[in-house]
Amino acid sequence: MDAALPHPALRDPAWRGRVVLMLTVAVLLWPLFVATEFKPWTLLAPESLRVSAGFLASFFPPAHGGDFLLLVARETWRTVAIATAGIVLALFVAVPMALLVTRTLSVSALSGRMARGPFWLRQGVRWLLVLLRSVPELVWALVFVRVVGLGATPGVLAIALTYGGMLGKVYAEILESGEAAPTTALLRNGSSRLQAFCYGLLPQNAAELTSYTVYRWECAIRSSVVLGFVGAGGLGQQMDNSVKMFAGGEVATMLIVFIALVALADRVSAGLRRALA
Repeated sequence: MDAALPHPALRDPAWRGRVVLMLTVAVLLWPLFVATEFKPWTLLAPESLRVSAGFLASFFPPAHGGDFLLLVARETWRTVAIATAGIVLALFVAVPMALLVTRTLSVSALSGRMARGPFWLRQGVRWLLVLLRSVPELVWALVFVRVVGLGATPGVLAIALTYGGMLGKVYAEILESGEAAPTTALLRNGSSRLQAFCYGLLPQNAAELTSYTVYRWECAIRSSVVLGFVGAGGLGQQMDNSVKMFAGGEVATMLIVFIALVALADRVSAGLRRALA
């Protein structure tokens, strides 16, 4: 009878739970696929394959003319500049708001319950952060293109607002998750909120704050390319022009440059994270 039992290494006492979990996920996801009319098999239809093959064939050979490569280099630099300037402006939005919503830095909360005025001020700032990060940077870019016209300025402003909301929220969560005792002790002994932040919260959370900021800068580089498709300047705008002109070779070159740019940004951010670890 024992010989009929499977080897202990082949028995999984949790297999029933895993099967139930997979079935539950499938049942929950199926209505979503139906609502979105998700039909991946249409990609394998003969007409779709013919169009895809023709589109990919136009990518070869990639454009490599001297004037065009100079244009790509200039737009690539502009893309990095848009992302970096946007992140810098986002910091001017995020840092003050994060300090305002961080409960650990509240003087009125030292007695146990935050006063009504500071409480509603923090709630208002939190709602503003929700508003900023709820509107995608693409929508902000469309608004600013209407206001200031085509170019890099709409992209910088769009990244500044959306990423300001994201950074502010995450900064506040990082600061509130840190050890509150040093900050509380400084506040109780007469330190200002800024001094309590600089000497209490910042030293213990600096590495995590910097790491997340660098990660968001990497994301901003990708976003700045997408924003170019709505006229916000940079590599994306030039790529949009090439797509409209059916210049597949130019698109291929810019895709290669974009992949290299993202890979370089990833290596730079990884190196900074290791240095801060």
